[in-house]
Amino acid sequence: MRLALEQARLAEEAGEVPIGCVIVLDGEVIAAAHNQTRILKDPTAHAEILALSQAARERAEMRLPGATVYTTVEPCFMCAGACSHARAERVVWGVADPKFGGCVSLGNVLTHPQSNHRAEITEGVCADEARTLLQQFFRNLRGGS
Repeated sequence: MRLALEQARLAEEAGEVPIGCVIVLDGEVIAAAHNQTRILKDPTAHAEILALSQAARERAEMRLPGATVYTTVEPCFMCAGACSHARAERVVWGVADPKFGGCVSLGNVLTHPQSNHRAEITEGVCADEARTLLQQFFRNLRGGS
């Protein structure tokens, strides 16, 4: 999760919402990315989507069984769906997203009993640090101190 937080800081430096993602398979980091929606002018350029694409290219496979996705914020429905399609074994995040979260906050894409793939989920890893990054970003965006 520390590496995902480093990615989130890179996003913040680039003027993006500070969300970072790292994918680990067999004890090795196979992908790392951060939000780039503003830079790429692409609403799908979330950290998780970019990292999953990178990991799939790295492995030359569309599925990533056994992979753990570490992300600083609870994945949205799009990103949770992508994790499910990639067959990620586990998804770990820092802070919940009550407005967009598709894993526990607004839905349960990764654990839905009718889904053909269910991932193990772990919430709250480095939550304080992830929350602080988000709060500072939005406070600065709104001109607060």
